[in-house]
Amino acid sequence: MHTDDEYFGRTAMLAGDAMMTALADTGVIVFGTGGVGSWCVEALVRSGIGHLTIVDPDTVAPSNINRQMPALRSTIGMPKVEAVARRLRDINPDLDLRTMQCRYTAETAADFAIETYGYVIDAIDSLHDKAHLILRCTDRATAPRRAFYSSMGAARKLDPTRITTGWFEKAEGCPLARALRTYFRRNGLRRLPRFRCVWSPERLEHRAEGPAGVNGTFAHTTAAFGLALASMVISDLYRD
Repeated sequence: MHTDDEYFGRTAMLAGDAMMTALADTGVIVFGTGGVGSWCVEALVRSGIGHLTIVDPDTVAPSNINRQMPALRSTIGMPKVEAVARRLRDINPDLDLRTMQCRYTAETAADFAIETYGYVIDAIDSLHDKAHLILRCTDRATAPRRAFYSSMGAARKLDPTRITTGWFEKAEGCPLARALRTYFRRNGLRRLPRFRCVWSPERLEHRAEGPAGVNGTFAHTTAAFGLALASMVISDLYRD
């Protein structure tokens, strides 16, 4: 019989008992379990987060295998949240885990009760849905209890040392951050929403043709974005 001390002992040595209790008591909801979100949730669970909701409408596709944690030849066609959940429960069978195979939209926003979570993490690709989630998470009436963190564009990147975290308005050189700022201004926002995010100013050119609107990716950079998101949650709890 293994004990929690064996599984989380190395974390507890650095975190201390009080933080380990805080991690076990903390609730996080993560929107998107693809190239960024899947690695984020794995890091959170391996760190001792006790309550987690994962949201994603998609199934595993062959094109996901190059970068997404749940994507294996054996999981092609499986709902991503189901494949991710299987792995997370194998890491921590005591995890309080909820899966939602659905899409976040303006119409479904109220279904997620984001104000009941300690943290909300955004790894959504769709510009419109992402913008709506950002506005909801930065509105005092519907914001999470502790913090909201968002991923900017992780595609067309190579160098993980250029990935950084900071305030959204400081995210320069990122096409997705620029598109979001344009979206907010065109929709009448006089002041940009204020939140912390992960981004990289690096932008590589494609060396081969692909489907229109699809960007190339490497596993190590999308994973680094996800790990950076997880670190923001862990660091916030560590500072308490």
